[in-house]
Amino acid sequence: MDYAIVQTGGKQYRVQEGDSITVEKLPGDEGDSVELDNVLLVSKGDKVTVGQPRVDGAKVVAEVARQGKADKVVVLKYKPKTRYHVKSGHRQQVTRLSIKQIVAG
Repeated sequence: MDYAIVQTGGKQYRVQEGDSITVEKLPGDEGDSVELDNVLLVSKGDKVTVGQPRVDGAKVVAEVARQGKADKVVVLKYKPKTRYHVKSGHRQQVTRLSIKQIVAG
């Protein structure tokens, strides 16, 4: 089972070929190819390569499947006994990636 751990948007994701992941917004239109070169670990067969902090020459090739927004996060501020309450929300911009290939360094 071949997999890699990549970092993008300040988060780490474990990916395999054929997976779909949702990450923070990346530039590009639907159908564009994206290379994630911040690879922290690569596993090919029985061989596991751990980066120090990154694996040299390794990259993950993905395709932008969709640009959109995540679910709404509701923020509620409330102070008792003062009739104070404020409700607001936020929807983060996200990119859906389809993993095509894992290239080991």
